[in-house]
This record gives sequence, C-alpha cells and structure tokens, in this order.
Amino acid sequence: MIQLGVNSVLFKQYSFAEAARIIAACGYDGVEIAAIQGMCEHLDLSRWRDQKDELKAIAAENGLRFLSVEVASLDEERLLAAFEAAAEIGIPVINVGPGGKSGVQEDLTASIEKLAKLSEKAASYGVTLCVKAHVGSSVYNTPTTLEAMKLISSPAFGIDMDPSHIHRAGENAEEALPAVLSRVKHIHIRDCKGREQGPGTIQLQACGRGDIDLYGYCQAMVEGGYDGPVVLEVIGAQPDHTIEQISIVAAESYGYLNACLKKLNAR
Repeated sequence: MIQLGVNSVLFKQYSFAEAARIIAACGYDGVEIAAIQGMCEHLDLSRWRDQKDELKAIAAENGLRFLSVEVASLDEERLLAAFEAAAEIGIPVINVGPGGKSGVQEDLTASIEKLAKLSEKAASYGVTLCVKAHVGSSVYNTPTTLEAMKLISSPAFGIDMDPSHIHRAGENAEEALPAVLSRVKHIHIRDCKGREQGPGTIQLQACGRGDIDLYGYCQAMVEGGYDGPVVLEVIGAQPDHTIEQISIVAAESYGYLNACLKKLNAR
C-alpha cells in the first residue's frame, strides 16, 4: 500500500508536536520531518540526539511513521549528521536538492559526483539518499535525471520525483514518470497553476487545485509498481497563515490523493 505523508515544513511556524497532531487528524500515515536550515528545522541536526526520544514519542503518540527527512542541502557535514540521525530515529529516506544551475554541464557533473559519493556514505548507515529534479538547478528535468541515474550505481541512491518541478520544466509529469520510475524511492507531491518558476501560494499547491494531471500521475505511479511514500510538500507558509488555513491545505490534499489512490486500488 502506498503511504501518504506530509512534510512538516508546511507547519514551519508551529512545533513538531502540533504538526504531527494535525497531520494525523487529516488521515495521513506518516510524516517527513523538515531539517531545512534557514527555513524549518523540526529536526535540528546540531542537537538531534537531544531531540531523538521526544520526536519518536510524538510520532508514536499520533500513530505516524517517519517516512523521510528533508535536508535539501548537499553540505556533507549536515548530511553525515542526517544519515546518523535517520538511522537512530528510524527514518529510511533523506531528501536533498541537486544544487548548481540549469544548463551548466560543469554543475551537473559536480552534482552527480557529489551525490555518488554521498550515496556510498548513506549506504554505510543503512539509509537512502534521494534527489529530485528542481527548477533552476543542475538536475531539473527528465534528461538530467536520467543522466544522474546512469552515473550513480549505488543502491542507496534514489530519485525523489516531484511532479510540480517536472511540470514547471515544461514536461507533463504523468508522461515523464515511467522513464525514471525504476529508481524512484520517494515522491514529493503538490499541485501548481501554470508553469512559472515558483509553485504559488500554499492554497494553490493543494492537490487538485492546479493544472497538473495528478490523477494521471498517480495512475502512472501505480501501474509502474511504485509502493513507496508519497509526501505532500507545500512551501511558502507565512507567519500570518492561521493553523486553520494550513490544516485545510493538508486535509484537502489528503482527500484528493487518497481518493485517487483508492480508485487505483493502491490504498
């Protein structure tokens, strides 16, 4: 069964305990804990040992599994801490962005080399490092994703396939997914209007409100045999967003994704 979760970055101005309570109330199976420096650090990699027991207790109290952690950065020191923390807490996947700039071959080469090296280190901790194509970065579309897949052989490396970035790169995500699905080990998901650089307001990132064929994407996912986590990643929550506004985005997205996956016999 495909598991649904939420990246806690959506609740960045609230505690992890509050985020977990609402994520569970919406019906999700699990959570991706944010460790994104400068944005949201529900998992603080500088003091994760002090947090470990509390975080595990919060997840257990709410019946949630830790599906992943988003670090975003390719900083080796932070990622080594993340690998160790994930292994201790029981988090199977660490998600990062590729860094670099689109269209610069040197950046793509450097990113792939770094990801290959870090994947070997992830393997030593028994965790998986996933990267996603990201608008504006060195890996940003299907061809650059395929290049990374070709050159990184480690079984501890995977693709985090986010349809919103592929959509904004000018592709149709539901058509692009089959080409990379053999290495997809995590899925970030959200909707968006148009193909602009940014994903839009948090309301427009709710699944079903935008222009991406997310049902078609789910269908391609299921028909391709994917059975990993599907995690709502909504960024851009502002201090003036109420807990009700944020909760609606999470709940609405759960309803949409759960209905799609139930129709496809994947939940």
